Amino acid sequence: MSNTMRDLVIGEAELDDEEDDDSFDEETGETRAKNQDRDRDMNDSSEEDDDDDDEEEMQKVREGFIVDEDEDDEEVENSDEERKRRKRKRRQERKEEEELDEEDLDLIGESIGDWERRQPSQSKFKRLKRGHRDDETRGGERRGLDQMFSDEDEEVVEDRPYGGRSNRAAADEFEGFIEEDYPEDEDELQRQREDEEVARPRDKGISGRVIDRTGLDRDALEDMDAIFGNGAEYDWALDVEEDEEVRKQEEQTLELKDVFEPSQLAEKLLTDEDNEIRFTDEPERFQLDRKPFKHLQISADQFKEESHWIANLMWPKKQLASDLQVPFHKAVGKVLEYFVVEELEVPYVFQHRKDYLIHARKTRNPEHRDDPEAPEYIVNAEKLLTQDDLWRILELDIKFRSLVEKRNTLEKTYDNLKAVAATEDEMVPKMIAQAVDMEQLQDVQDYINFQYSLQLKDIAALNGNAKSNKRPGAKSSVFDRVRKSRAYRMVKAYGITPDRLAQNALREGKKVIADDEQSLPIDLADSLTDSDFPTGDQVLYHARQMYAEELFISPRMRKHFRAQYYQMGEVSCHRTDKGLRRIDEAHPYYEIKYLINQTIADLARRPELFLKMMRAEEEGLVEVTIRLQNEREFRRQLHAEFASDNYSELADAWNNERQKVLDAAFPKLERVITKGVKDSLHTACQEEILKLCREEYLKRLDQAPLKPKGMILGTTPRVLALSNGMGDPNRDPVFWAWVEEDGRVVDHGQFVNIARDDSQREAFADLVEHRKPDVIAVSGFSTETHRLVRDLESLVQEKRLMGPEYLDTETDDYHTDPLEVIVVNDEIARLYKDSPRAQAEHTSLSSVTRYCIALAKYLQNPMKEYAALGKDVTTLLYNPCQHLLPQDKLWKVLETSMVDMVNLCGVDINEAVSDSYTANLLPYVAGLGPRKATSVIKTINTNGGVVNTREELVGDPDNKKLPVVGPRVWNNCASFLSIEFDSTNPTSEPLDNTRVHPEDYELGRKMAADALELDEEDVKAETDENGPGAIVRKLFRDDEQEKVNELILEEYAEQLEKNFNQRKRATLETIRAELQVPYEELRRPIVSLSPDQIFVMFTGETKESLAEGMNIPVNVRVVKEDFAIAKLDCGIEGRIEAHDVNLRNGSMRDSIHVGQTIQAKLIDINRKEFHAKLSVRREVVQKPYKRPAEYDQHGGTWDTRLEDQDKEDLKEKDKATGRTQRVIKHPLFRTFNSTQAEEYLGSQASGDVVIRPSSKGHDHLTVTWKVADGVFQHIDVLELDKETEYTLGRQLRIGGKWQYSDLDELIVDHVKAMSKKVDELMGHEKFKKGSLADLERWLTSYSDANPNRSIYMFCINPKYPGYFNLCFKASRSSPIGIWNVKVVPHAFEMMKNQYPDMRALCNGFKLRFNSEIVRQQQLARR
Repeated sequence: MSNTMRDLVIGEAELDDEEDDDSFDEETGETRAKNQDRDRDMNDSSEEDDDDDDEEEMQKVREGFIVDEDEDDEEVENSDEERKRRKRKRRQERKEEEELDEEDLDLIGESIGDWERRQPSQSKFKRLKRGHRDDETRGGERRGLDQMFSDEDEEVVEDRPYGGRSNRAAADEFEGFIEEDYPEDEDELQRQREDEEVARPRDKGISGRVIDRTGLDRDALEDMDAIFGNGAEYDWALDVEEDEEVRKQEEQTLELKDVFEPSQLAEKLLTDEDNEIRFTDEPERFQLDRKPFKHLQISADQFKEESHWIANLMWPKKQLASDLQVPFHKAVGKVLEYFVVEELEVPYVFQHRKDYLIHARKTRNPEHRDDPEAPEYIVNAEKLLTQDDLWRILELDIKFRSLVEKRNTLEKTYDNLKAVAATEDEMVPKMIAQAVDMEQLQDVQDYINFQYSLQLKDIAALNGNAKSNKRPGAKSSVFDRVRKSRAYRMVKAYGITPDRLAQNALREGKKVIADDEQSLPIDLADSLTDSDFPTGDQVLYHARQMYAEELFISPRMRKHFRAQYYQMGEVSCHRTDKGLRRIDEAHPYYEIKYLINQTIADLARRPELFLKMMRAEEEGLVEVTIRLQNEREFRRQLHAEFASDNYSELADAWNNERQKVLDAAFPKLERVITKGVKDSLHTACQEEILKLCREEYLKRLDQAPLKPKGMILGTTPRVLALSNGMGDPNRDPVFWAWVEEDGRVVDHGQFVNIARDDSQREAFADLVEHRKPDVIAVSGFSTETHRLVRDLESLVQEKRLMGPEYLDTETDDYHTDPLEVIVVNDEIARLYKDSPRAQAEHTSLSSVTRYCIALAKYLQNPMKEYAALGKDVTTLLYNPCQHLLPQDKLWKVLETSMVDMVNLCGVDINEAVSDSYTANLLPYVAGLGPRKATSVIKTINTNGGVVNTREELVGDPDNKKLPVVGPRVWNNCASFLSIEFDSTNPTSEPLDNTRVHPEDYELGRKMAADALELDEEDVKAETDENGPGAIVRKLFRDDEQEKVNELILEEYAEQLEKNFNQRKRATLETIRAELQVPYEELRRPIVSLSPDQIFVMFTGETKESLAEGMNIPVNVRVVKEDFAIAKLDCGIEGRIEAHDVNLRNGSMRDSIHVGQTIQAKLIDINRKEFHAKLSVRREVVQKPYKRPAEYDQHGGTWDTRLEDQDKEDLKEKDKATGRTQRVIKHPLFRTFNSTQAEEYLGSQASGDVVIRPSSKGHDHLTVTWKVADGVFQHIDVLELDKETEYTLGRQLRIGGKWQYSDLDELIVDHVKAMSKKVDELMGHEKFKKGSLADLERWLTSYSDANPNRSIYMFCINPKYPGYFNLCFKASRSSPIGIWNVKVVPHAFEMMKNQYPDMRALCNGFKLRFNSEIVRQQQLARR
């Protein structure tokens, strides 16, 4: 093999030096100049000033255009003077450039070591011309293999004529100091003139010496100047033009949108819309929620209506006493006022307006008569609104705005009808006013569009909005024809209008009975024929359809039907042909497959059932129907309201005709109403599951840092975290990390065989003695971690490893306890360990070590860990059915939980500025959001990086502090941003480190003064000397906080309500608590995991996936005389007693063998000890497992008959096709179809495998493995050398190329080998996540930024699992090429050639591409 070929296959081909190249940011597509410093050195002085100006402009962009108003005014005043100064400077610089001579060049040459003086005998122009031609010649040479598609290609010098201006940022190295001379050669002079005409410089000024363009000598030119002038008298005009150019340049401000793509700006929240939100003085979440209704104005009457509308919707679920309904309505109205008028967010209202959420009842104390010391009154407080209710009110406020907007549109439409078409319809304004939801408003809109379609078309035509006419046979045109024809007389002959009939059904007003015509329906129809409907039958049919349509479109009739369906509706599931076989007993939808007759109340109790129904219907597996329980009676009553009360043959004929109308209208009404009911029920069920997710997430957030013994709650512990990852702690390394209380990772390492190796056990003991942790944290990915926990617990006991000393308050002695070993919830650590954030923070650490760090930080502050995840929190599991929820709704409701908890705990603003980990909490502070949070940090850094007082956040002109937030936002966030109190700083405000809002500081100071028993003169003297915070500072300094407990807050509250009409009783309690313990930790102690939770975390098996009675495959590990030990697929061990085996020859060893995979019945499982009890007796295993039903199969809600019939039909079909269910004794075998296999593997790791039956027959199996998220490959396996039809073949062949002796060998040498190659490719720097379209856009952006560079990247091909796309672009003008790369065991295959690794694949691509170029060039020459 030649050296070149060896380098190609074994090592990377040599790449060019890229030091001079522009670097390309692969995430943003931005070009970054690496040679910026070098180019700056080459620029002359004027260009340096320009660069400085550009740098100033870019600095403004980076700082968000935050400018102090005073500075702005000064700039305006000095702008004219500055512009004149710049103009004088540039003119002087040009003059100096024009005066450069040979001596100047010599001086320049002295400062450049390798510069040599050009010989005057040779034309400089010739040299420069030849230099550019040489560059062109070099640039045209064909690039070698080592340069093709290399990551270090050099930029090709731009092709441009000499004298033309370069578009590059760096100035031409010859520009400004190399003089031009007159060419001696005439041909050269002519070429120079042509070049200068083509590449004439744009600059108005003259650079260098004047070049002869006329052929005249110097004397002639001087004479011409004397006659015609040299143009100096027109300098004033040039000055004006130059001033205009300077002004235009100053007006051109570089903006972010000029540099970045819109998608990048949107991702980083830097669009114009984001900036508007960022700098508008309104809570960010309010702006986002109310964005669709930004221009909607709510009137005072509408505000009152909204208050009652929300209260009426919430009251039925509150279950409060009836006498609290009025106070409840008032509380809702007050909260709405805070939200809408004062723009206060939920945390502010809940913390500082708590008195308005409570109803206090004051009653006389009967004990006061006998005991004068007893309180005269007893106050009973009833909580009217919870924090969940506040979020609900906020959500309903948005819905009401949508309702008002829709109503305004309808009213405007109706007003136009009245004004233009002189239409009067009393029903329309009444129904609009009565509508309480979008469905009812939509009913009115449908009525208007149908009833007045012609008038609306005329109005549209007048406004110039007329649409193209519909085809003549359209449905609406038929009804318009009926309305215009004589047939409409037949419609009126039914004796009652559809709207009046609906009022009868709703019992609105006095009942109106239909009048019968004096002739039979068919006779009347014959008399009403015309050219549109020439026969009586046509008249009768179309009249019947017309009335049915009017009945269907009637808002009141729809209202009647909707009420009946909500009260008496029953929901049933009917499996489709697709769902018949796909939904088997192991399918998650089986519990709804035959579910019938479920009332709305039933589904309200189990909302997850209806969500599964709707998802299964989307997938085409079932059909969900809603029927009325009393449909027959409902139809009869409706006909009774329609029929006349006459008794005659004529009346019977008309009543029969009316029945036909109802029969025609009923299916239409049923269809539209059931769809609306299903949608409403779907939304309601989603809200119930979302509420459960919010509650569960709130529980996880409501955990204080693990409290070290003897410390107060909230103290951060020092943690030693360990994990074995997926390994066996007896053989594989156990990784550890030591994290200090401030979050710093001080030390890390690993132990090998810590359970048995004495030296490793001693090393662990030494580590504990040296670091003295407060706790040992453990977690992992497998059941082996349970063994590690036991080993560590025994090691702590054996070595007597003790925790830190603590003071026992009961005995007043110091104690130490054995060091605690805690199993930590690792849901965040699993997401963190391989995330880009983890790799950036701990580049050199292994994945498992980063996992240990996350475990430790979780114990130190769970809330910060969840906040750091951002929107990735939606990937965590809060409810088994959360996958049925829209992700945007889930994120929004989870965000509310984080907002509640962050504002309960508060955020140290100075810590957030200096620590990005804490800064993750800022977006959840009341009033802020992700946009405002970044602006807050940026502005504080501009102000010096430290906030001294809360008042400083709104600006301090005296100290030149810019406003960080506006007054409204400050009012929301002030009390939730804490500033540590510095007793040595006289300006430090102690209340800034409490939950007390600045508006209540005076109350806090008054309470402190009363607690210290200071009179007004003492308070005045203290505050005059030490400032407003002096009294509270004195309270803290004298350690007299307990005295505030002696204050009678009732008297304070009564005075405040009497004198200022402010209810502050709860606020006073908050102030008292904060004066004693500022920002006390209010979260609950961290919750230890239960044995069931630990079992699920280590095994991945829930009570649904692994339950007693299931038949499972197990692998026999140990066989003794009286028992055997087998291992389950999840990793736990099970014991098989001798009496649970069909013994052969009375011996266990003759019955089962080590290494054998057998089917076993799970008799019992101990989740705490990770142990199972198994039986392999034939008669036990043959009993199928039946999942316990959560529904009554005999109560009329389960279609047992259809279920039994389907089972029989499937058996008959299997007999007819000769297909029976195969069972292979292997732990990875599942009786899945392709869809079930993909669903099962969806939550598993990449590379995981399922073996399943094949539809090709008993001599085939299918192996399904997860290539990547959402990508699964199904491999057909041909079985050869089979003993019987149902046994596994001794030889397994794949694709005619690969052959294996058993399934384990196939999985390891085929599937796992391919999985490793997939991981290798996806982990390569040339792999790009995303779709093919995303990669093509990225390649285009890269080529636009680097027009002369070639680039290639890989992306996954989801359409063809196991394949990747190799996309390349040779230059900016070249099209994007795509080659396929196939993953095969132990190699990559491209163009029918295999490559062992990514290095060889990349070099092979370059070689193949180069060969293709050569081949195309040869073909072109022919």
